[in-house]
Amino acid sequence: MDSNKRPETMERITTKALADAFIDEQIAAVRAQVGDKKVLLALSGGVDSSVVAALLIKAIGKQLVCVHVNHGLMRKGESENVIEVFRNQLDANLVYVDATDRFLDLLAGVSDPESKRKIIGAEFIKVFDEEAAKLDGISFLAQGTIYPDILESIKQAEGKKAVKSHHNVGGLPEDMAMELVEPIKLLFKDEVRVVGEALGLPHAMVYRQPFPGPGLGVRCLGAITRDRLHALREADAILREEFDLNGLAEKVWQYFIAVPDMKSVGVKDDSRYEGWPAIIRAVNTTDAMTATIEEIPYAVLHKITARITNEVEGINRVLFDLTPKPTGTIEWE
Repeated sequence: MDSNKRPETMERITTKALADAFIDEQIAAVRAQVGDKKVLLALSGGVDSSVVAALLIKAIGKQLVCVHVNHGLMRKGESENVIEVFRNQLDANLVYVDATDRFLDLLAGVSDPESKRKIIGAEFIKVFDEEAAKLDGISFLAQGTIYPDILESIKQAEGKKAVKSHHNVGGLPEDMAMELVEPIKLLFKDEVRVVGEALGLPHAMVYRQPFPGPGLGVRCLGAITRDRLHALREADAILREEFDLNGLAEKVWQYFIAVPDMKSVGVKDDSRYEGWPAIIRAVNTTDAMTATIEEIPYAVLHKITARITNEVEGINRVLFDLTPKPTGTIEWE
């Protein structure tokens, strides 16, 4: 049986009882797979990798080494929050790697979305291999892969193209020394949250905003530049702050800013001002395979627009994306 295919008889995990049974099953499977070896976990701080971390801590304890790589494509304050929560509050065995320049140098001039994803994914593995080499007995790489990642990365039928590739699916080098540990790879996002709560993770962590592995790299559309990446990061922080203030943070499943590699003419201080547009994306979904658009009150949109265009250097327009999935995907790239 294909280990990457969800069995048709697999029951949806909707209750704590079902989540507890799944956790017990995966703890046994991980212990059987890992034995007394050490596992390196790619810890982004998002719900998927956080749930994997909690599950592996239950299964193998201090055999787990968490590695958080700052690839320079994180949201504002993201890496600092990961360090605070996992190292200082949860006492995880956490290694922090600042690889900002390394990733951005590799991505310079690369505009194709699939190429960006593959570059980021391949470099992630190189970083993990390097960190593993500094440690004794690392034989496994754990990832927060979930089922939509697999579905969107493989051809579903002959003649159909993959929707997109994910850095953690199909982008791994064939000669990678470590064996994969992926305990939640057959779960949908809503099921991962149920499992996370059953594991006792904080509510805010379990319902944290989804964030793709390539980070802002697939929201800084086209070839990434440091100035546009900075503008994107600041605009996204304003969007998240205003959603928090207006009670939308938990009402909307995923919301973010995308900034394309194009400029339009605007006016600032009575002078011509060329800037990028900031595109707001706000969607609701349960399984990430389809998504609907959340209607944002105009007063909130006006406030967000005013703040971004006045506070963020380089952005002169704010747009709102009304496209559901399908035909659009949740991310732009």
